Amino acid sequence: MYIHSLENEANQLIGGTLVVETKTNTDTGSIIPVPGVHISISDESKMIAEYDTDIIGATPIVPLDAPLELDSEKIDYSKKPYATYKIEARSEDFVPVIVEGVQVFSGIRSILPIELIPTDTLTRAAEEVIVIGPPTVYGDYAPKIPEEETKSVKATGFVVLSEVVIPEYVIVHAGSPKNDSAPNYTVPFKDYVKNVASSEIYPTWPRETIKANVIAIVSYTLNRVYTEWYRNQGKDYTITNSTAYDHAFTYGRNIFDTISAVVDEFFDTYVKRPGVTQPLLTQYCDGKNVSCPGWMTQWGSEKLGRDGLSAEEILRYFYKNIEFKEAKAVYGNPESFPGYSIKIGNEGAAVRTIQEQLNRISQSYPLIPKVPSNGVFGEKTEEAIKVFQKVFYLAPDGVVGKATWYKLSEIYVAVTQIASLM
Repeated sequence: MYIHSLENEANQLIGGTLVVETKTNTDTGSIIPVPGVHISISDESKMIAEYDTDIIGATPIVPLDAPLELDSEKIDYSKKPYATYKIEARSEDFVPVIVEGVQVFSGIRSILPIELIPTDTLTRAAEEVIVIGPPTVYGDYAPKIPEEETKSVKATGFVVLSEVVIPEYVIVHAGSPKNDSAPNYTVPFKDYVKNVASSEIYPTWPRETIKANVIAIVSYTLNRVYTEWYRNQGKDYTITNSTAYDHAFTYGRNIFDTISAVVDEFFDTYVKRPGVTQPLLTQYCDGKNVSCPGWMTQWGSEKLGRDGLSAEEILRYFYKNIEFKEAKAVYGNPESFPGYSIKIGNEGAAVRTIQEQLNRISQSYPLIPKVPSNGVFGEKTEEAIKVFQKVFYLAPDGVVGKATWYKLSEIYVAVTQIASLM
Protein backbone atom coordinates (compact mmCIF):
# COMPACT_ATOMS: atom_id res chain seq x y z
CA MET A 1 0.00 0.00 0.00
CA TYR A 2 1.22 3.51 -0.80
CA ILE A 3 0.11 6.64 1.04
CA HIS A 4 1.23 10.01 -0.29
CA SER A 5 -0.62 13.30 -0.14
CA LEU A 6 -1.07 15.66 -3.11
CA GLU A 7 0.39 18.43 -0.97
CA ASN A 8 3.56 16.38 -0.48
CA GLU A 9 3.81 15.65 -4.21
CA ALA A 10 3.62 19.36 -4.93
CA ASN A 11 6.65 19.94 -2.74
CA GLN A 12 8.96 17.62 -4.68
CA LEU A 13 10.69 20.49 -6.45
CA ILE A 14 13.41 20.01 -3.88
CA GLY A 15 14.06 16.71 -2.19
CA GLY A 16 15.90 13.42 -2.14
CA THR A 17 14.96 9.76 -2.24
CA LEU A 18 15.08 6.78 0.10
CA VAL A 19 15.31 3.03 -0.37
CA VAL A 20 14.85 0.63 2.56
CA GLU A 21 16.44 -2.83 2.32
CA THR A 22 15.58 -5.72 4.63
CA LYS A 23 17.73 -8.82 5.13
CA THR A 24 18.43 -11.47 7.73
CA ASN A 25 20.97 -14.15 8.64
CA THR A 26 20.02 -17.79 8.12
CA ASP A 27 20.95 -20.64 10.46
CA THR A 28 24.10 -21.20 8.37
CA GLY A 29 25.15 -17.57 8.70
CA SER A 30 24.43 -16.63 5.11
CA ILE A 31 22.53 -13.41 4.41
CA ILE A 32 19.28 -13.35 2.46
CA PRO A 33 16.84 -10.56 1.53
CA VAL A 34 13.44 -10.55 3.26
CA PRO A 35 10.38 -9.77 1.11
CA GLY A 36 6.99 -8.81 2.50
CA VAL A 37 8.23 -6.67 5.38
CA HIS A 38 5.88 -3.75 6.04
CA ILE A 39 7.76 -0.46 5.93
CA SER A 40 6.25 2.80 7.13
CA ILE A 41 7.86 6.22 6.67
CA SER A 42 6.86 9.25 8.73
CA ASP A 43 8.13 12.69 9.61
CA GLU A 44 7.60 14.59 12.86
CA SER A 45 3.89 15.13 12.25
CA LYS A 46 2.43 12.48 9.94
CA MET A 47 2.70 9.23 8.07
CA ILE A 48 4.09 9.78 4.57
CA ALA A 49 4.23 6.37 2.90
CA GLU A 50 3.81 2.64 3.47
CA TYR A 51 5.21 -0.25 1.43
CA ASP A 52 5.88 -3.97 1.60
CA THR A 53 9.40 -4.96 0.54
CA ASP A 54 9.62 -6.73 -2.82
CA ILE A 55 11.30 -9.96 -3.93
CA ILE A 56 14.79 -8.54 -3.25
CA GLY A 57 13.78 -7.19 0.15
CA ALA A 58 13.60 -3.55 -0.93
CA THR A 59 11.06 -0.77 -1.16
CA PRO A 60 10.63 1.28 -4.32
CA ILE A 61 12.60 4.51 -4.55
CA VAL A 62 10.61 6.88 -2.32
CA PRO A 63 10.74 10.66 -3.02
CA LEU A 64 10.98 12.72 0.17
CA ASP A 65 11.22 16.41 0.95
CA ALA A 66 14.59 17.85 1.97
CA PRO A 67 16.18 21.32 2.20
CA LEU A 68 17.99 22.87 -0.76
CA GLU A 69 21.22 21.14 -1.74
CA LEU A 70 23.07 24.47 -1.57
CA ASP A 71 22.42 24.59 2.18
CA SER A 72 24.84 21.69 2.75
CA GLU A 73 27.60 23.47 0.83
CA LYS A 74 27.81 26.51 3.12
CA ILE A 75 30.18 26.34 6.06
CA ASP A 76 28.38 29.21 7.79
CA TYR A 77 24.88 27.74 7.36
CA SER A 78 23.54 27.20 10.88
CA LYS A 79 20.36 25.22 10.19
CA LYS A 80 20.09 21.51 9.54
CA PRO A 81 20.72 21.01 5.77
CA TYR A 82 18.87 17.70 5.58
CA ALA A 83 15.49 16.25 6.56
CA THR A 84 14.99 13.43 9.05
CA TYR A 85 12.43 10.63 8.99
CA LYS A 86 11.34 7.70 11.11
CA ILE A 87 11.25 4.27 9.49
CA GLU A 88 9.45 1.26 10.96
CA ALA A 89 9.94 -2.30 9.68
CA ARG A 90 7.40 -4.88 10.85
CA SER A 91 6.77 -8.54 10.07
CA GLU A 92 5.20 -11.36 12.06
CA ASP A 93 8.37 -13.41 11.61
CA PHE A 94 10.87 -10.80 12.83
CA VAL A 95 11.49 -8.43 15.71
CA PRO A 96 10.17 -4.96 14.77
CA VAL A 97 12.83 -2.35 13.98
CA ILE A 98 12.35 1.40 14.40
CA VAL A 99 15.00 3.75 12.98
CA GLU A 100 14.76 7.40 14.01
CA GLY A 101 16.71 10.25 12.44
CA VAL A 102 17.13 8.77 8.96
CA GLN A 103 18.78 11.53 6.94
CA VAL A 104 17.66 12.65 3.47
CA PHE A 105 19.53 15.25 1.40
CA SER A 106 18.28 16.89 -1.78
CA GLY A 107 19.55 15.23 -4.92
CA ILE A 108 20.84 12.19 -3.01
CA ARG A 109 19.54 8.65 -2.63
CA SER A 110 19.58 7.48 0.99
CA ILE A 111 19.89 3.74 1.52
CA LEU A 112 18.72 2.23 4.80
CA PRO A 113 19.76 -1.42 5.31
CA ILE A 114 17.82 -3.12 8.10
CA GLU A 115 19.00 -6.44 9.48
CA LEU A 116 16.07 -8.36 10.94
CA ILE A 117 16.18 -10.80 13.85
CA PRO A 118 13.74 -13.76 13.72
CA THR A 119 11.07 -13.69 16.42
CA ASP A 120 12.01 -17.20 17.58
CA THR A 121 15.48 -16.03 18.64
CA LEU A 122 16.02 -16.76 22.33
CA THR A 123 17.37 -13.26 22.96
CA ARG A 124 14.35 -11.68 21.30
CA ALA A 125 13.52 -8.10 22.26
CA ALA A 126 10.11 -6.44 22.04
CA GLU A 127 11.49 -4.15 19.36
CA GLU A 128 14.82 -2.72 18.26
CA VAL A 129 15.15 1.06 18.26
CA ILE A 130 18.03 2.78 16.42
CA VAL A 131 18.61 6.51 16.77
CA ILE A 132 20.83 8.22 14.18
CA GLY A 133 22.61 11.33 15.38
CA PRO A 134 23.66 14.28 13.20
CA PRO A 135 26.81 14.17 11.04
CA THR A 136 29.94 15.33 12.83
CA VAL A 137 30.22 18.41 10.58
CA TYR A 138 26.86 19.55 11.97
CA GLY A 139 26.56 18.04 15.45
CA ASP A 140 28.52 18.51 18.67
CA TYR A 141 31.19 15.82 18.99
CA ALA A 142 34.37 15.43 21.02
CA PRO A 143 37.46 16.61 19.08
CA LYS A 144 40.15 14.12 18.16
CA ILE A 145 42.90 13.63 20.75
CA PRO A 146 46.17 13.99 18.78
CA GLU A 147 48.34 10.90 18.30
CA GLU A 148 51.59 10.11 16.55
CA GLU A 149 50.76 9.69 12.86
CA THR A 150 53.08 6.68 12.54
CA LYS A 151 53.15 4.18 15.36
CA SER A 152 56.38 2.85 16.81
CA VAL A 153 56.35 -0.94 16.61
CA LYS A 154 59.64 -1.54 18.41
CA ALA A 155 58.15 -2.02 21.86
CA THR A 156 58.43 -5.52 23.32
CA GLY A 157 55.35 -7.56 22.55
CA PHE A 158 54.02 -5.14 19.93
CA VAL A 159 52.32 -7.08 17.15
CA VAL A 160 51.89 -5.89 13.56
CA LEU A 161 50.64 -7.68 10.49
CA SER A 162 53.14 -8.85 7.89
CA GLU A 163 51.56 -6.67 5.19
CA VAL A 164 48.82 -4.09 4.70
CA VAL A 165 45.58 -5.96 3.96
CA ILE A 166 41.90 -5.17 3.77
CA PRO A 167 40.24 -7.24 6.51
CA GLU A 168 36.92 -8.92 5.89
CA TYR A 169 35.49 -7.32 9.04
CA VAL A 170 36.37 -4.71 11.63
CA ILE A 171 35.10 -4.94 15.19
CA VAL A 172 33.78 -1.56 16.29
CA HIS A 173 33.59 -0.71 19.99
CA ALA A 174 30.56 1.55 20.54
CA GLY A 175 32.20 3.75 23.13
CA SER A 176 35.55 5.10 24.25
CA PRO A 177 38.44 2.74 25.10
CA LYS A 178 37.78 3.57 28.75
CA ASN A 179 34.26 2.13 28.58
CA ASP A 180 34.64 -1.64 28.72
CA SER A 181 30.88 -2.22 29.04
CA ALA A 182 30.00 -0.72 25.63
CA PRO A 183 28.91 -3.24 22.95
CA ASN A 184 31.02 -4.34 20.02
CA TYR A 185 29.74 -4.67 16.45
CA THR A 186 31.31 -6.87 13.79
CA VAL A 187 31.01 -4.95 10.52
CA PRO A 188 32.21 -5.76 6.97
CA PHE A 189 35.09 -3.43 6.13
CA LYS A 190 33.41 -1.57 3.26
CA ASP A 191 30.19 -1.20 5.23
CA TYR A 192 32.20 0.32 8.06
CA VAL A 193 33.82 2.91 5.78
CA LYS A 194 30.45 3.79 4.22
CA ASN A 195 28.92 4.19 7.66
CA VAL A 196 31.74 6.44 8.91
CA ALA A 197 31.76 8.67 5.82
CA SER A 198 27.96 8.96 5.96
CA SER A 199 28.23 9.83 9.68
CA GLU A 200 30.81 12.55 9.17
CA ILE A 201 30.51 14.44 5.87
CA TYR A 202 27.69 15.55 3.59
CA PRO A 203 26.93 13.36 0.55
CA THR A 204 26.25 16.48 -1.55
CA TRP A 205 29.91 17.51 -1.47
CA PRO A 206 32.06 17.18 -4.64
CA ARG A 207 33.02 13.63 -5.60
CA GLU A 208 36.74 14.36 -5.25
CA THR A 209 36.11 15.72 -1.74
CA ILE A 210 34.20 12.55 -0.83
CA LYS A 211 37.02 10.46 -2.32
CA ALA A 212 39.66 12.34 -0.29
CA ASN A 213 37.71 11.79 2.92
CA VAL A 214 37.11 8.12 2.12
CA ILE A 215 40.84 7.53 1.53
CA ALA A 216 41.61 9.29 4.82
CA ILE A 217 39.10 7.06 6.64
CA VAL A 218 40.54 3.94 4.98
CA SER A 219 44.14 4.94 5.80
CA TYR A 220 43.32 5.64 9.44
CA THR A 221 41.39 2.38 9.82
CA LEU A 222 44.11 0.33 8.14
CA ASN A 223 46.66 1.83 10.54
CA ARG A 224 44.56 0.51 13.41
CA VAL A 225 44.32 -2.88 11.65
CA TYR A 226 48.00 -3.08 10.65
CA THR A 227 49.38 -2.14 14.06
CA GLU A 228 46.66 -4.06 15.93
CA TRP A 229 46.53 -0.94 18.08
CA TYR A 230 43.75 -1.85 20.47
CA ARG A 231 44.51 -5.56 20.62
CA ASN A 232 48.01 -4.66 21.80
CA GLN A 233 46.27 -2.88 24.69
CA GLY A 234 44.38 -6.04 25.62
CA LYS A 235 41.15 -4.99 23.88
CA ASP A 236 38.99 -7.29 21.77
CA TYR A 237 38.15 -4.83 18.99
CA THR A 238 39.69 -3.05 16.01
CA ILE A 239 38.51 0.53 16.47
CA THR A 240 36.06 2.65 18.48
CA ASN A 241 33.24 4.97 17.53
CA SER A 242 34.50 7.71 19.84
CA THR A 243 35.47 10.79 17.82
CA ALA A 244 38.00 11.63 20.54
CA TYR A 245 39.91 8.47 19.61
CA ASP A 246 38.71 7.32 16.18
CA HIS A 247 35.74 7.87 13.83
CA ALA A 248 32.03 8.41 14.21
CA PHE A 249 30.03 5.23 13.59
CA THR A 250 26.35 4.53 14.24
CA TYR A 251 25.10 0.97 14.07
CA GLY A 252 22.11 0.66 11.74
CA ARG A 253 22.31 4.16 10.21
CA ASN A 254 21.47 4.97 6.59
CA ILE A 255 24.19 5.56 4.00
CA PHE A 256 24.19 7.59 0.76
CA ASP A 257 24.58 6.58 -2.88
CA THR A 258 27.34 9.10 -3.66
CA ILE A 259 29.44 7.89 -0.73
CA SER A 260 28.70 4.22 -1.36
CA ALA A 261 29.88 4.45 -4.98
CA VAL A 262 33.19 6.05 -3.98
CA VAL A 263 33.84 3.47 -1.25
CA ASP A 264 33.12 0.59 -3.64
CA GLU A 265 35.83 1.91 -5.95
CA PHE A 266 38.49 3.12 -3.50
CA PHE A 267 38.06 0.97 -0.37
CA ASP A 268 41.56 -0.46 -0.83
CA THR A 269 43.37 2.86 -1.42
CA TYR A 270 45.40 4.38 1.40
CA VAL A 271 48.23 6.84 1.97
CA LYS A 272 51.56 6.44 3.74
CA ARG A 273 54.82 8.27 4.30
CA PRO A 274 57.75 7.45 1.96
CA GLY A 275 59.88 4.65 3.36
CA VAL A 276 57.22 3.60 5.87
CA THR A 277 55.12 0.46 5.39
CA GLN A 278 52.23 1.18 7.73
CA PRO A 279 49.32 3.32 6.53
CA LEU A 280 49.32 6.91 7.76
CA LEU A 281 47.11 7.66 10.74
CA THR A 282 45.27 10.37 8.81
CA GLN A 283 43.82 12.46 11.63
CA TYR A 284 41.40 15.24 10.71
CA CYS A 285 38.78 17.61 12.11
CA ASP A 286 35.76 19.47 10.76
CA GLY A 287 37.55 22.83 10.39
CA LYS A 288 34.54 24.78 11.65
CA ASN A 289 33.93 23.90 15.28
CA VAL A 290 37.44 22.50 15.73
CA SER A 291 40.75 23.59 14.20
CA CYS A 292 43.62 21.17 13.64
CA PRO A 293 46.77 22.62 11.99
CA GLY A 294 48.68 19.97 10.04
CA TRP A 295 45.64 17.76 9.60
CA MET A 296 42.93 17.68 6.96
CA THR A 297 39.82 19.71 7.70
CA GLN A 298 36.59 18.36 6.25
CA TRP A 299 35.19 21.78 5.36
CA GLY A 300 38.58 22.70 3.89
CA SER A 301 38.44 19.60 1.70
CA GLU A 302 34.95 20.62 0.58
CA LYS A 303 36.23 24.02 -0.61
CA LEU A 304 39.23 22.52 -2.39
CA GLY A 305 36.99 20.00 -4.13
CA ARG A 306 34.65 22.76 -5.23
CA ASP A 307 37.71 24.67 -6.50
CA GLY A 308 38.45 21.74 -8.81
CA LEU A 309 41.26 19.95 -6.97
CA SER A 310 41.49 16.16 -7.25
CA ALA A 311 41.33 13.90 -4.21
CA GLU A 312 45.07 13.32 -4.48
CA GLU A 313 45.72 17.07 -4.56
CA ILE A 314 43.42 17.65 -1.60
CA LEU A 315 45.17 15.04 0.52
CA ARG A 316 48.64 16.30 -0.44
CA TYR A 317 47.56 19.85 0.41
CA PHE A 318 46.90 18.77 4.00
CA TYR A 319 49.30 15.86 4.61
CA LYS A 320 52.14 17.06 2.34
CA ASN A 321 54.65 14.29 1.57
CA ILE A 322 52.53 11.16 1.06
CA GLU A 323 52.33 8.20 -1.29
CA PHE A 324 49.17 6.48 -2.52
CA LYS A 325 49.01 2.69 -2.33
CA GLU A 326 46.51 -0.12 -2.83
CA ALA A 327 46.29 -3.00 -0.38
CA LYS A 328 47.58 -6.17 -2.04
CA ALA A 329 45.18 -8.59 -0.41
CA VAL A 330 41.47 -8.44 0.30
CA TYR A 331 40.49 -10.93 2.98
CA GLY A 332 37.15 -12.69 2.72
CA ASN A 333 36.98 -12.65 -1.09
CA PRO A 334 37.35 -15.86 -3.10
CA GLU A 335 39.62 -14.21 -5.70
CA SER A 336 41.33 -10.84 -6.07
CA PHE A 337 40.45 -8.49 -8.92
CA PRO A 338 42.50 -9.51 -12.01
CA GLY A 339 43.58 -5.93 -12.66
CA TYR A 340 41.54 -5.20 -15.81
CA SER A 341 37.88 -4.65 -16.63
CA ILE A 342 36.02 -7.68 -17.95
CA LYS A 343 33.33 -7.14 -20.56
CA ILE A 344 31.50 -8.64 -23.51
CA GLY A 345 33.83 -10.64 -25.73
CA ASN A 346 36.22 -11.69 -22.94
CA GLU A 347 36.81 -15.35 -22.19
CA GLY A 348 38.58 -17.39 -19.53
CA ALA A 349 38.67 -18.34 -15.85
CA ALA A 350 37.78 -14.85 -14.57
CA VAL A 351 34.62 -14.84 -16.70
CA ARG A 352 33.67 -18.29 -15.38
CA THR A 353 34.13 -17.03 -11.82
CA ILE A 354 31.78 -14.12 -12.55
CA GLN A 355 29.18 -16.45 -14.06
CA GLU A 356 29.30 -18.93 -11.18
CA GLN A 357 28.95 -16.14 -8.63
CA LEU A 358 26.04 -14.59 -10.54
CA ASN A 359 24.21 -17.92 -10.65
CA ARG A 360 24.60 -18.48 -6.91
CA ILE A 361 23.60 -14.91 -6.07
CA SER A 362 20.50 -15.24 -8.27
CA GLN A 363 19.18 -17.94 -5.91
CA SER A 364 18.82 -15.26 -3.23
CA TYR A 365 18.16 -12.35 -5.61
CA PRO A 366 15.94 -13.89 -8.30
CA LEU A 367 15.70 -10.66 -10.33
CA ILE A 368 19.23 -11.46 -11.51
CA PRO A 369 18.98 -13.93 -14.41
CA LYS A 370 21.04 -17.11 -14.50
CA VAL A 371 23.72 -17.38 -17.20
CA PRO A 372 25.70 -20.21 -18.85
CA SER A 373 28.89 -20.99 -16.89
CA ASN A 374 30.96 -21.39 -20.06
CA GLY A 375 33.71 -18.82 -19.48
CA VAL A 376 32.46 -16.67 -22.37
CA PHE A 377 31.25 -13.14 -21.59
CA GLY A 378 28.30 -12.92 -23.97
CA GLU A 379 25.11 -10.86 -24.09
CA LYS A 380 23.36 -12.91 -21.38
CA THR A 381 26.25 -12.38 -18.96
CA GLU A 382 26.33 -8.67 -19.80
CA GLU A 383 22.59 -8.35 -19.13
CA ALA A 384 22.89 -10.25 -15.82
CA ILE A 385 25.71 -7.93 -14.76
CA LYS A 386 23.59 -4.89 -15.59
CA VAL A 387 20.74 -6.21 -13.44
CA PHE A 388 23.18 -6.99 -10.63
CA GLN A 389 24.60 -3.47 -10.85
CA LYS A 390 21.14 -1.91 -10.68
CA VAL A 391 20.18 -4.02 -7.65
CA PHE A 392 23.34 -3.01 -5.78
CA TYR A 393 23.51 0.67 -6.83
CA LEU A 394 26.43 0.44 -9.25
CA ALA A 395 26.60 2.12 -12.66
CA PRO A 396 24.72 -0.36 -14.93
CA ASP A 397 27.25 -0.49 -17.77
CA GLY A 398 27.55 -4.29 -17.95
CA VAL A 399 31.32 -4.09 -17.38
CA VAL A 400 32.99 -5.83 -14.44
CA GLY A 401 35.51 -3.31 -13.15
CA LYS A 402 37.04 -3.36 -9.68
CA ALA A 403 33.93 -2.03 -7.92
CA THR A 404 31.62 -4.59 -9.56
CA TRP A 405 34.13 -7.44 -9.11
CA TYR A 406 34.40 -6.89 -5.37
CA LYS A 407 30.67 -6.26 -4.99
CA LEU A 408 30.06 -9.62 -6.70
CA SER A 409 32.53 -11.24 -4.30
CA GLU A 410 31.00 -9.48 -1.31
CA ILE A 411 27.45 -10.59 -2.10
CA TYR A 412 28.59 -14.09 -3.10
CA VAL A 413 30.35 -14.49 0.25
CA ALA A 414 27.31 -13.07 2.08
CA VAL A 415 24.81 -15.48 0.51
CA THR A 416 27.07 -18.55 0.80
CA GLN A 417 28.97 -17.68 4.00
CA ILE A 418 32.03 -19.06 2.20
CA ALA A 419 34.37 -16.85 4.22
CA SER A 420 33.70 -18.92 7.34
CA LEU A 421 35.17 -21.92 5.53
CA MET A 422 38.30 -20.16 4.28
